[in-house]
Amino acid sequence: MPTLGFDNALYLREQSEYIRERAKLFQNKLYLEFGGKLVHDHHAARILPGFHPTAKIELLERLKDQAEILICVYAGDIERRKTRADFGITYDLDVLRLIDDMRRREILVRGVVVTRYDRQPVVDTFIRRLEQHEIPVWRHRAIAGYPADVDRIVSDDGYGSNPYIPTERPIVVVTGPGPGSGKMATCLSQVFHEHRRGIAAGYAKFETFPIWSLPLKHPVNIAYEAATADLGDFNQVDPFHLEAYGQTSINYNRDVEIFPVVRRILERIMGAERVYKSPTDMGVNRAGFAICDDAVCRNASTQEVIRRFFRYQCEYKMGLTGKDTVDRVRIIMEELNCTETGRPVVPPARAAAETARAAGRGHAGICCGAAIQLDDGRIVTGKNSALLHAAASAVVNAIKTLAGIPDAIHLISGQVLESVGAMKTGILQGSEVSMNLEETLIALSVSAAANPMAQAAIGRLQELRGCEMHLTHMPPPGDEAGLRKLGLNLTCDPNFSSKFLHAE
Repeated sequence: MPTLGFDNALYLREQSEYIRERAKLFQNKLYLEFGGKLVHDHHAARILPGFHPTAKIELLERLKDQAEILICVYAGDIERRKTRADFGITYDLDVLRLIDDMRRREILVRGVVVTRYDRQPVVDTFIRRLEQHEIPVWRHRAIAGYPADVDRIVSDDGYGSNPYIPTERPIVVVTGPGPGSGKMATCLSQVFHEHRRGIAAGYAKFETFPIWSLPLKHPVNIAYEAATADLGDFNQVDPFHLEAYGQTSINYNRDVEIFPVVRRILERIMGAERVYKSPTDMGVNRAGFAICDDAVCRNASTQEVIRRFFRYQCEYKMGLTGKDTVDRVRIIMEELNCTETGRPVVPPARAAAETARAAGRGHAGICCGAAIQLDDGRIVTGKNSALLHAAASAVVNAIKTLAGIPDAIHLISGQVLESVGAMKTGILQGSEVSMNLEETLIALSVSAAANPMAQAAIGRLQELRGCEMHLTHMPPPGDEAGLRKLGLNLTCDPNFSSKFLHAE
């Protein structure tokens, strides 16, 4: 079992109580902006070993009798079909997934707010789909002069032009599928309307990172900078908190930059005597107090920075991000004194590719290697061949190792391989026989009906969840989808897996 550095149970107890206490400060009407990933926060789980990826939703389950959810989504993200990278789904579908996740846990979803709406046809289609499922939708249009023109914002032409969203519980959690969803604006709009109705509602912000109680250059906080390198975010000492209290706390640039505007808006709505003195005051994050092994979290965070470097290199290769993003993370790595090969699975994967190249065992002119580090520290490798992609080979070798099956024993029968190959090239008109990971898993399940060894190996697949993996190439769709479903922490060298422009 991996060594834990974070006490999730302690975190949930402290965090839920802290949020309840904050709501009491505002006559039990708190609009709480939830930043980051609400469900499946794998970044937090990777850098704080012991943090549950579903910790935030577990927190909401503790608060569900007092809380309800508003989900914000920016109309422009729907229009340009922005995709959530970790799941490979668009933001509009992620909204539906979020609603399903809440309903399964019996957490009340009040509805969806479409922000900066401008009558986009594709957005109207999305809204109709929600309404067909009887999910309330509110449209917020862009406010001219936002966020600088406070006089307009706090008026009938600003927040007053937004429809009021009726809510009934003390804590209203406002979340969204990603950054820029309009969560803060929705919270402040609601606070404006509540005060007009005589309800002294308040606002707070729940962001896990950066952790305000850790030092500025702590690897946990540096890993946040790496994770948001494409946005250009950086951590800094909160100057407002330092001035007000003489205490050092850490925040990030966008929150610090926007705070004077948020403070003026809240002063207009609530009165100066009830307004926060710093961005740190606005937060309700207790994550730093649940770290139980600082050394473990430091090491995990350094590994996350290396992962991010690989990811941004691949995105740059695919034209999805700029070179400045890659350079930003390279500087962060130098600051932490770490390198690519400091990730344990990288050298074995590259060595496997070199072995395939030396033996002339590559496929379609490309030699690829893969490596998986099991929970007990053992590293298993795989190479591409005429039969299997490198990712598929590594996964098969890993589950054979876990099941104690000798390498010489084949799990997939020759008959199944022949049948799959005939289907791919003959009927489906594919250009290659070599099976990707998804195809391999299906072939393995078919073979398991007559092969007890294959059945035993399949039973070990769940043990790969959370294991580290590296590929010497960027995976084609069939490998990428399979690896995502297995839950492996994947990095890749920025190389294409085929000489062809379109990979099957």
